[in-house]
Formats: sequence, C-alpha cells, structure tokens
Amino acid sequence: MKKYFKRHIDSYLSDWKTSANRKPLLVRGARQVGKSSAICHLGESFKYFIEVNLEKQQNIKLLFGDNLDVKTLCSQISVVYHTPIIAGETLLFLDEIQESERAIASLRYFYEDFPELHVVAAGSLLEFALKELPSFGVGRIRSLYMYPFSFDEFLTAQGLEMQVEYKKRQADPKRPLPEPLHREMVAQLRSFYLVGGMPEAVRVWVESADYMQCATVHNDILDTYQDDFGKYKARISPIILSNTMKSVVLQAGNKFVYSEVGNDLHTAAIKEALDLLTLAGLIIPVTHSAANGIPLGAEINSKYRKFLSLDAGLMQSLLGTQPTDILFADETAFVNKGGLSEMVAGLELIKYENYLKKVELYYWQRMDRNAQAEVDYVISRNGKILPVEVKANKSGSMQSMYKFIELKDCEYGVRVSLEPFTEYGKVKVVPLYALSNLTHIAADQVKKN
Repeated sequence: MKKYFKRHIDSYLSDWKTSANRKPLLVRGARQVGKSSAICHLGESFKYFIEVNLEKQQNIKLLFGDNLDVKTLCSQISVVYHTPIIAGETLLFLDEIQESERAIASLRYFYEDFPELHVVAAGSLLEFALKELPSFGVGRIRSLYMYPFSFDEFLTAQGLEMQVEYKKRQADPKRPLPEPLHREMVAQLRSFYLVGGMPEAVRVWVESADYMQCATVHNDILDTYQDDFGKYKARISPIILSNTMKSVVLQAGNKFVYSEVGNDLHTAAIKEALDLLTLAGLIIPVTHSAANGIPLGAEINSKYRKFLSLDAGLMQSLLGTQPTDILFADETAFVNKGGLSEMVAGLELIKYENYLKKVELYYWQRMDRNAQAEVDYVISRNGKILPVEVKANKSGSMQSMYKFIELKDCEYGVRVSLEPFTEYGKVKVVPLYALSNLTHIAADQVKKN
C-alpha cells in the first residue's frame, strides 16, 4: 500500500465529517491530483468504508435507475460490497461519478432523503458532466476544489514539517528566516520546480530523490492527459488541444497570443481548446482586471488573459528542461526563466486559498497609451486589494508596483523573489517559498492599523 502524504484538504474533509450541517461532498480537480487518495484516507477514520468506482465497475451503474430511492440504493450497494452502510459509521465514496448522470443526480437525494449518511464523490473529467447538468444540486451539494501539492505539502512529504511550521509562524518581512534555513528553502524550491506537485511524482521523489524518475512519472501523466483529449469533445481535434496546451507552456508569463498556437488555426478553435483545457483543470486563466475595487472579477477584460499550466513539474517535462538548468542557474535566471516563477507563484496563491471555492486569478495592466505598467497578480486580502509582483531580486524594477500602489491607493504591495523576507517602504518582500505566509502578513497589517 502506497504511503499517504498529508494534504491541506485533509482538514476540510475532517471538518465536513463532523459538521452538523453536512451535505454530500463533491471533490473536484484535475486528473491525478490526489482526490481519491485523500478520500480513502478519510475513509480510514470510519468504521466502514465503501468505494464504488463507476468507471471500473460498470455494472454498478445499473443500480442508479430512473427511480432513485437512496435508502434502497444503499441496501443494494451494501449487499454487493459485503459492507454495512450505517449512518455515522460508514463513508460511501462514489468515485468516477462522471460516468453516470443518475449517480450525480443521486447526490441531491442523499441530501434530501438520507442526510445523516456520509457521502462523498469525485471524478476525473467531472467538470464536463457537470456542465451538462448546470442545476444538478444547487444548495444541496458542497464542493471542495483540489490541486497538486503546494510547496509546503512538498516539504511536509519529505519530513520537513517543523521547518514549514517555523516558516509560517515565525517569519515575516520584519523577521526573516535564519540564513541557513533560508538557503535550505531556496534549494528545496529548486527541487520543487523539477518535481512539481503531482502526488505520484512527489512519492517517487521522496523514495528515490531521482529527478529522471520523476520526469518519467510526468511523461506518463502527460500521456494520460493526451489520451483524455479524445473524450473532451468529438468535434475538436486532440492535436489542437495538445498544441494549445504546449503553447500555454511556451507563453507562460505573457498575454496569450492565439496566432502562436498555429497560423493556420482559426481563433475560434483555439478558444474552444482553451475553454476545454480549463474545464479539465489542466490550465488556469489569469484575467485582466481594472482592479478599482472588490470583487476583482467585476471589472475584467476577458480579451486579455494569461494561462498557467497545472503543475511546474509537468511543465518542465513538457519543455524537456534538464535538471541542471534549474539546479545551477543563478538567482536572476532561475526566477525569470520563461515565466516559470510567475506561474509557480500563481499556483501557490491558489493552493493556499479556501478549498470551498473555485479561485479566480487576476492581473493588472495599465491600458493608457505610452504608459506601460503591469502587475503579475492582484489579489484581495481582508477586504483590500494587494498587488503581487514576481522579481528576481532587489535590482528588479518595481515601477509598475509603485504606479499601481499610487493609482489604487494601496497600503502596500508584495514583491515575490528569492530574497529573504524584508521590506522597502510600501513594498514587502516575501520569498517565493513563503507565499503561504501572505494571509497572516495581511492580518498583522490590519492589526497595526
């Protein structure tokens, strides 16, 4: 049995288990980010656990008939799996639930007719099925959104939980980490760029410390995604999907340009490919926002978008990056390399957000003619807008950051780099390895005010 590594989502799952207002739970996310493993780990805390895989066990779909009586359904599942289904003692896990619309529909009936039973579902291409069922369970089902390992989870998997806790609780712009720990974190970050956060790659890294074995895992995962492309939509070519995903990687950190996918491809086809890849969770849009107030999504311009790849490790393997390109690059080259650090920073911002909501990312660009300025990310913390820039070191220009702070009357901005924690006036420097600290840094700022 493969070792389970602690995940952020575990605390959300534990809270759901004990909640008095519990609803059937839908765990959502891209293929192979660890959804099933986290749910099976939760199952260990129950007296009884039943995992129904609707992809592997096609005959089970017949139980989800036209007339859904969930208590009768549970009796049948209990007999098939030789396991009691008892409210409060059994966790019922419906995996690959996208294989049956009736199974998806059953979740609302579990809420209405058997709310005391713990029911959780997940699926690899679930978003495609849900798109066809826009009102499948509004108000009756709770969603949790899951992503690959964060950097903190990557460290914890290696037994470095003490360092993670110290970093999160003891460090901020006025109290940098001790130099030896800072250097260790930077070295670990370089490894994280190569290994990434896909659970299987992290497991192989922990067991072997071999980048090439991790790259093999990445290639296997990429092959799986490629195989899935035929399932996305019959009328779009898997080749267009593959080329679009590769172009997202090549254009990391820049506004996405459709023509760079292929001059002979229609914009409409590329746009559809982007939409489908986003739906599958393989890419994540970063949309331009005027950022004049909260919510940031109220003033977007969808014509201006960047896209992040799901995982840094997958990105490196797709590009054919050699470990030496990352491990021995100087600080400036490491941070500025092909938009990679900007991408990692965006992914980290998502991974430390609330798993109960689907996170949207935004950036800001000044549209005035002859007045170029751009901020990599704009986020909200404690009801206020916070600009975030990814720079190599203190020599990196911060003109866009200062212009944004001036125009939007922000209290401060954050520069993400490989520098130790520090601050320069209204700019707080947060190391790329410490983006999980942003929440308490923002909270401390509120206390000061």
